[in-house]
Amino acid sequence: MDSKEILAVVEGVSNEKGIEESIIFNALEVAIASASQRHFHEDAEISVTIDTSSGVYTTSRSWIVANEDDPDFHIETHKTSADAGKETGELHTEVVENIDFGRIETQAARQIMMQKVREAERENIVSKFRAQDNTLMNGIVKRVTRDNIIVEINNDVEAILPRDQLLPGEIYKINDRIRAILQIKEIEGRGAQLMLSRVCPEMVTELFRIEVPEINEDVIEIRGIARDAGSRSKIAVKTNDGRIDPVGACVGMRGSRVQSVSGELGNERIDIIIFEDNPAQMVINALSPAKVESIVMDEDNRSMELAVNEDNLALAIGARGQNIRLASRLVGWELNIISSEEAEAKEKVVETEFQAKLMESLTLDEETAEKLVELGVKTFDDIAYMDDKDLEDATGLDHEKAQELKSSASDAALIEAMGEFSAEEDELASLTGLGFSEDDIETLKSNKLKTMDDVAELAVDELIDIVPMDEKKAADIIMKARESWFEE
Repeated sequence: MDSKEILAVVEGVSNEKGIEESIIFNALEVAIASASQRHFHEDAEISVTIDTSSGVYTTSRSWIVANEDDPDFHIETHKTSADAGKETGELHTEVVENIDFGRIETQAARQIMMQKVREAERENIVSKFRAQDNTLMNGIVKRVTRDNIIVEINNDVEAILPRDQLLPGEIYKINDRIRAILQIKEIEGRGAQLMLSRVCPEMVTELFRIEVPEINEDVIEIRGIARDAGSRSKIAVKTNDGRIDPVGACVGMRGSRVQSVSGELGNERIDIIIFEDNPAQMVINALSPAKVESIVMDEDNRSMELAVNEDNLALAIGARGQNIRLASRLVGWELNIISSEEAEAKEKVVETEFQAKLMESLTLDEETAEKLVELGVKTFDDIAYMDDKDLEDATGLDHEKAQELKSSASDAALIEAMGEFSAEEDELASLTGLGFSEDDIETLKSNKLKTMDDVAELAVDELIDIVPMDEKKAADIIMKARESWFEE
């Protein structure tokens, strides 16, 4: 392959495909190097450099400098320090003679170059659509295969719509018009690909953006969305303009706007709720019209226990748990629903246990402890920081004895906190002993894995999904965590 031929190929392909010449030169260098490889040892490191102005190219070969006594030393792939004049481990490179290109070499080089050009062409197309990632696209179905639908989205540009990204029961034929969300995804071995989806939450968002002008004008903001594609969605909306009802604006006159969105999505049911910064109020809105009687929040684990009247229980949960599941996704908290009767029974048990703790730790009589619980006291700190008069009125104690009670409650709270801290320290030490770093431990805690037993119950692939590591290390950690199970 002479210099004139190289320059002609580069210019021709660049003009035809609209690709920068530098990319084609790089593709040619890879192609020539690959075709040259067959004339050397199969493990030889061959590289080619092309002078972009003259088209003249040079072929280079690299060897690793190694000790001749090394058992891995191979004359075809290694050089000695004496031959290379370099230290062991360094890379030695020499210019070698360019090979003569026959029919086979030319064909191999052409195939590799065209492959690289196609990849560059695809990346060139993808780059033009990166600004439109996660936006709604209109297209026409061009081909239908068993696994995918090929959609033309713009001037002969094709995107792939996998069948698992269609709504349940949807069928499309050639030349059908279709709307879907463009998603640029990196696929291993194939690079960036133009993909489409009709089941992602952005599909609902973008359809509302079309139907509700106030959203495009930034008067109304969609703050969250949870979706079971083809069945039901919940979206949270907010406005800073007190004159506008964001829910009403999204619903439209006689429900025209929301019905239009729902119709595009196969009559998917759409619940529109007011967004609240307060997660408890957000949950109440998300479960409406079911009425929540009470909420117990666990901020450490981001979970809530919701008490709902028996009559509203089925409504709050929804068919196959769909309503509570979507509400949980929308709020970002784990939600557990129980009946009001169950909540009252649990509360009674907690109150009884705390009453007994008051009698034991603070040496109170049953009547006084009961009065404090009825007053709403739930922790020792509640007593320690209670208003003096309220405490005296509730217990019937004089000022001096009330102060002694507050001091005792403060001490009991401190002892309780120290016990919890000690337990947490023990848990931390046990996880550290398994070989986890501080960051790993935080990751484990966020996945509700706080003790050695929690880790011991995991499978190897489950641990790898949570904390990336190789299979051998994961297996060793799990076996170490299980050692206590087999101790007598």
